[in-house]
Amino acid sequence: MSALRTTVFLSLAFAGSPAAGQNAADAYYDPQAMAAARAALKESHGNQINSLVIAERMEYSHSDDKDSFVWEAQGWVGTDLHKLWFKAEGEHLEEEGTEEAEVQLLYSRAISPFWDLQAGLRHDLEPSPNRTHLVLGAQGMAPYWFEMDTAMFLSEEGKLSARVEAEYDLRLSQRLILQPRLELNLATSADRELGIGRGFFDSVAEIRLRYEFRREFAPYLGLSWGGAFGDTADLVEEGGGDPRELSIVAGLRLWF
Repeated sequence: MSALRTTVFLSLAFAGSPAAGQNAADAYYDPQAMAAARAALKESHGNQINSLVIAERMEYSHSDDKDSFVWEAQGWVGTDLHKLWFKAEGEHLEEEGTEEAEVQLLYSRAISPFWDLQAGLRHDLEPSPNRTHLVLGAQGMAPYWFEMDTAMFLSEEGKLSARVEAEYDLRLSQRLILQPRLELNLATSADRELGIGRGFFDSVAEIRLRYEFRREFAPYLGLSWGGAFGDTADLVEEGGGDPRELSIVAGLRLWF
């Protein structure tokens, strides 16, 4: 009975101490040995340096008005907590050259198991005049497995804009995936040098059906509908263009 009382007393004593309650083994093992064990645990549970590059869209797009090549790729290097992230996307018209191209370089910090907070710079290579933006955003997995990428951009001209991208993988089989995707771009003020009006200036709704021969190699077919809206659509129409279009797309999704 005496041994039982002693055990209960020690358990209560450790429970009453916050440090001991969280690290009870410190009472029995050498502090240096515990520090080494904790370092090894962190190293094997998310503290390694890893990397990923994924081309979400490498596709040919065809519509009544134009044929183009569209790309969107991103990648990162770092640990589960801290990453250096890059993003690149654009569109090259078959006859007119590159219409849009941008790159982003971001620091990414995990703020929850499924979300990263990101900050850095974005530079628009096209159209002209080129713009450089400060970026603040969040990327991650929303409930029900929606992949989200949201960001606000403040240009060197003081123009504030925002972008929201959402996509969802609906698995029809182990290899066949139907992916709806929605992108919305919003500007708080007009930038007439770039033909951008206030409000929702560029939005697109898409759906792609891809077949994963391997997770790293997946060709797809799809439809893309969208373009300019609001004040931006008016500017496009004034220039004699069609603000919205429906395109057939075919491409590859790759990662390594």
